[in-house]
Amino acid sequence: MANTNKAAMQDGHFFADVCKNFDYAAQFTNHDAGLLDQIKSCNSVYRFRFPIRKGNGFEVIDAWRVEHSHHQSPTKGGIRYSEMVNEDEVMALAALMTYKCAIVNVPFGGAKGGICINPKNYTVQELENITRRYTVELVKKNFIGPSIDVPAPDYGSGEREMSWIADTYATMNPGQLDAMGVVTGKPLALHGIAGRREATGRGVAIAARECVSFGEDMEKIGLTAGLAGKKVIVQGLGNVGYYSAKYLAEFGATIVGLCEYEGAVYNADGLDYDAVFQHRKTTGSILNYPGAQSFTRSGEGLEQPCDILVPAALENQITIENIRNIKAKIIVEGANGPTTPEAEKVFYENGGIIVPDMYANAGGVTVSYFEWLKNLSHVAFGRMNRRFEENSNMNLVNMVEGITGVSLNAQQRATIVKGASELELVNSGLEDTMIRSYHEIRETYLTTPKIDTLRTAAFVGAINKIAVSYSNLGVWP
Repeated sequence: MANTNKAAMQDGHFFADVCKNFDYAAQFTNHDAGLLDQIKSCNSVYRFRFPIRKGNGFEVIDAWRVEHSHHQSPTKGGIRYSEMVNEDEVMALAALMTYKCAIVNVPFGGAKGGICINPKNYTVQELENITRRYTVELVKKNFIGPSIDVPAPDYGSGEREMSWIADTYATMNPGQLDAMGVVTGKPLALHGIAGRREATGRGVAIAARECVSFGEDMEKIGLTAGLAGKKVIVQGLGNVGYYSAKYLAEFGATIVGLCEYEGAVYNADGLDYDAVFQHRKTTGSILNYPGAQSFTRSGEGLEQPCDILVPAALENQITIENIRNIKAKIIVEGANGPTTPEAEKVFYENGGIIVPDMYANAGGVTVSYFEWLKNLSHVAFGRMNRRFEENSNMNLVNMVEGITGVSLNAQQRATIVKGASELELVNSGLEDTMIRSYHEIRETYLTTPKIDTLRTAAFVGAINKIAVSYSNLGVWP
């Protein structure tokens, strides 16, 4: 039973859209045309097929791994499990990974993988067989390794699949000390890192918070500074969408709409995102949540009144067909490529702001970088110094109390003395990365003549950083 992969046979435009954005931004740089072509092009595209047993027969699976840029090693990017995945999409996502890593100053080249299946149509054993066979194919072609190419979760995959990949790679490379660094997004018990699961969503929320923190920028679009009271619609209740909603709410925003593929719910006074999530787990649908208006077409949910829209599902969700119905003033792209170039142009003409995907959803790769470093160093963050910090702080508190005669209560003492855990260090590093990166993008936007969008500014910054890396590499005959 062959997998015909209809999506792969359709003409793709996603990579062309990425290249179009790149070419537009490149005109604001002074780099050689050949160097720009090298930065833009995909270095390696590996398409392969392999059979698996399914029932009493066989099924042939289509799969890809694309390494877009080797200006830094290893390359880095998730593996998407979707029956709609195709070569064009994987190439586009790999390119976005290259620029994303450069924007947030993570020393990886960009890569991406795809397996053309719907995971819901397979048993756990079949999914394990597919994942392990995919890994074997990558190992045979030297397309995976802690210093070569490091996959991560993406749409349709998660910690379980990453564990299978790590185990398969370690089995095929006995004695390799850094084998667990071959993949990130692993469970904490299998050399993962605290905070990785929620990292992308947390990064999206921080990106939104930074965007609205500049009063002069908000004044131009008729909003006040700060997230407090801002009405937000989130598309997608997967890992990214759920945690985006969670942290946006914690930062003071009001979640008024949630959208999924079966429809959307909206309440202008606010929704309990967790209660909606549990309602969907119980009933199998986001629809008919008590106290909310339901829409059977997911796209209608995007068009309801709000200040900030967070598309955190798949690409091409906001197009020229629906952009004029979008009422949000700010779009924060939690997904990769959710807004088409034509729609983006209209949105900016109408006075909106788009926080681009290459920056907004970079929290995942940032914390993946921390996990990779943890795997290579073979020690958890905070393990060596947490108790030392607490003892040093305790000595300082005792000294101050002795000099001043003021005694702290137990809660105050615990707050001051406490050393940082791995999760706190990871979240601190993620927050610092997202804040610094937004300021870099905004500075480029404000200081480079004729740059008209934050996306273009992000591309310009990424191109300049990658060009420096290539300029320092040897070009062999």
